[in-house]
Amino acid sequence: MPMSDYMRELREAVGNRLLEVPSVSVVLRDAKGRVLLVRHENDNAWTTPGGAVEPQETPADAALREMWEETGLQVRLDRVLGVYGGPEFVVDYRNGDRISYLMTVFEASDPSGTARPDGIETLELRYFGHDELERVSIPAWLPEIMDDVFADRSGTAFRQPTWRPFADA
Repeated sequence: MPMSDYMRELREAVGNRLLEVPSVSVVLRDAKGRVLLVRHENDNAWTTPGGAVEPQETPADAALREMWEETGLQVRLDRVLGVYGGPEFVVDYRNGDRISYLMTVFEASDPSGTARPDGIETLELRYFGHDELERVSIPAWLPEIMDDVFADRSGTAFRQPTWRPFADA
């Protein structure tokens, strides 16, 4: 979908400055264990379906909404795979807007509906195995998530902290 009214109003107030935005992403596997990716209009890169969490929307509702909007699929959310952020999660849009996404990634199953790109944000849908990701354009943040997806770990993934209260600690 195009930019939300909320984000449009925020951008009118702050311009193109870097914003920290809560976001969601959905990992859906097929019977072969491959992950559904969408090719985005903004940069032609392949990524997991997802997007910004709107004000007062729960992350789970945002995940289901984004999945539906971008793929035409309804899914069941099974668990939080991980929580991600950092410099790799900054996206520069063609209009000059910069967003640093703080991303909650959900694993999903039981898709229903007719898979189709929305034709606005997403141009194509395809399932990928881990080894196939090297042959297509992907955002800088996707490898960290895909490593966690294909590692099949239990528990919630997150990057270990590097911050310390004292420089010599």
